[in-house]
Amino acid sequence: MSTPTDSTLSSPNVINAALDQDGHLCDHTIWTPAIAQQLANTLNVDLDTERLAVLQHVRAFFVRFNHAPATRPLIKWLQQTLPDYDISNQKLQQLFNTGLVARHVNRLAGLPKPPNCL
Repeated sequence: MSTPTDSTLSSPNVINAALDQDGHLCDHTIWTPAIAQQLANTLNVDLDTERLAVLQHVRAFFVRFNHAPATRPLIKWLQQTLPDYDISNQKLQQLFNTGLVARHVNRLAGLPKPPNCL
């Protein structure tokens, strides 16, 4: 589990959420779509139905395999579990406005940084 820092998310509509030094939630169990949107705001991303579906499926990967997915397993999992979304690395980069797909998608899903991410 990540070590908490002084970073927290807060707004009138969301419970304070402690973040680790990399901006990931310290406690993945408190994740909500509202917290995800606060995290997504740092990437200038509005979480619509498609993006929230991706985040929910990333969380399902974490529950099933007990670790945050790296890029290739993440894309393979999403292609299998969301076949109608035509998932690719490029599409995820566009959806989440980042070149660091696994890192930021896991962060927005409230999960720890994948072990192989810098």
